[in-house]
Amino acid sequence: MKYYLLPDNIATAGLVLILCFAMLALPVSALTLTPGSSGSSSSTISKGDPVYITGIATGHPSNGLQVWLIGNNMAKVSTISVNSDNSYKYEITSAETQNLASGQYLVIIQHPMMNGQFDITYSPSTGQVINRQLGSGTSIFQLTSAGSLQSSNAASTLMSAINSQNIDDTFATASFYISPPDAFINPIGEHAVGDKFTITGSTNLAVGDNLQVDVYSSSFSPTTKSQSGEYSGASGVVQVKAGSNGRNQWSFDIDATSFKPDEYIVTVEGIIQEVKGSTTFTIVQPLPATTQIPETTATLQQETVPVTVLQTTIPAEVPTTQKSPVPVGIGAGSLVAALVLLNRKRETA
Repeated sequence: MKYYLLPDNIATAGLVLILCFAMLALPVSALTLTPGSSGSSSSTISKGDPVYITGIATGHPSNGLQVWLIGNNMAKVSTISVNSDNSYKYEITSAETQNLASGQYLVIIQHPMMNGQFDITYSPSTGQVINRQLGSGTSIFQLTSAGSLQSSNAASTLMSAINSQNIDDTFATASFYISPPDAFINPIGEHAVGDKFTITGSTNLAVGDNLQVDVYSSSFSPTTKSQSGEYSGASGVVQVKAGSNGRNQWSFDIDATSFKPDEYIVTVEGIIQEVKGSTTFTIVQPLPATTQIPETTATLQQETVPVTVLQTTIPAEVPTTQKSPVPVGIGAGSLVAALVLLNRKRETA
């Protein structure tokens, strides 16, 4: 898949080199970087992914544009033409990026401006960068061959030369990183039979690249005709989506309804690029369903219990009648009379 880089800030105000959009004819899976944005200096591509530099060069320079590609122990200088609509495109092919060393690369787009010629040029025979405004041409520094500057110093010196006051050329830049292709799988965790979840991961492959994702039981192996050949797993092709911080994303949906409890192996592999990642996760039996007692709202009814009240009639307290005292005389007289009567009865007898 392809990356598209648009050069960074234009060196001088009022420049006619305006690099502000990707051509509509380019594939929609391209990554477009806006000049001067943070993303234009942190894009990472994998080896084997081509890179496109596109933009608009107003003024339609008859000699086209000069492109400097400077990286880790390498430099390449090319001239490209400008289309009738002032658009242009420069490609760093898949074969080229496949053979480039890992590291940062800078692309410098040079416009000849008013005099129509490049005042800073490169001599393939000597490997020197020449300032054509100094006499008949003076070497500034060694870009390639013995004694050449390191890539960062060479790029800085070149930009300073083009930006000098006696040079009317102007330039814009774009940078990117190249690294070996990779594809990682995020931790998946444990799931149960019947779960639906998504396996995700990251990669430095370009947006639009395809990845093969396979999920299969670790106990799966070839069987004999008499054995069950039941397969538990999933497989499919996913497309890389745009991510952040130089990392793109991919995802693969899983429906574990037909999965058996087991350990599962996940592999993700590039279809074009040689890249592969793997991990494992576990499918377990779902927890047994528990009998759910319907939750109802209990209505407490207040039952009126008849209460029998035994009414006991307590008689009113009867006042105690106090007897009148018997006169002492009467009492004594009665006793004497009784004794006399008793004596007479004895005499008669």
